[in-house]
Amino acid sequence: MYYYQPIYRKPPDTTHRKSEIKVTGEGRISIQPDTAQVLIGVETENTELRTAQAENAQKISDITHALIDIGILAENIQTDNFTIFPMYDFVDGKQVFRGYRVDHMLQVTVLDIDKVGLVVDTAVEHGANRVSNISFQILNSSNLYQRALTMAVEDALQKAKTIANAFNLTLIPTPKSVVEERRFLETPIPLQKTQMVLSASTEIQPGKEDIEAVVTAVFSTMAG
Repeated sequence: MYYYQPIYRKPPDTTHRKSEIKVTGEGRISIQPDTAQVLIGVETENTELRTAQAENAQKISDITHALIDIGILAENIQTDNFTIFPMYDFVDGKQVFRGYRVDHMLQVTVLDIDKVGLVVDTAVEHGANRVSNISFQILNSSNLYQRALTMAVEDALQKAKTIANAFNLTLIPTPKSVVEERRFLETPIPLQKTQMVLSASTEIQPGKEDIEAVVTAVFSTMAG
């Protein structure tokens, strides 16, 4: 006859059982844009193409020199678009040639945000008759985003600590993983478009832009 001794199995030790906490952290920095881009243009019309081109070129030259005189760098004044359109009228159902229209748009980058209104006014005074867009940007957005990202990680850690304390858990502060959910992508802040500039004194208020960072972090905890 054979006898078998029962095998003793030690119960699992749950005193230091590990678990995980998954949290989302957010960081945000609000800052006023420091750079502006302005599209300024001249539209001329004439029955003679050469005359329309010459008038347009003279006004563009006058505008460029005037902007340089108020402190805009020459390399920050660039042609954005140049077009020539033949113009027609319809008379008694027939197409009648009316002349030519020449459009020349300049993109002006303004590094001193306080000069945006002055740039618009100066351009208008020297012949500009179109302002199609004014947009604001943050020149140093990459470094500011890194600060927001640090804030997001710190926010995630603080949330994990709060949750762990609520359940009497010991938090391991070094996360198992950190995933960047989304990042701030610099997008221009546009003002309302205007085709013709009529005001002799322009005041521009850019407001503020939020730079945001969001992370998802997983932390380990221990019971007891």
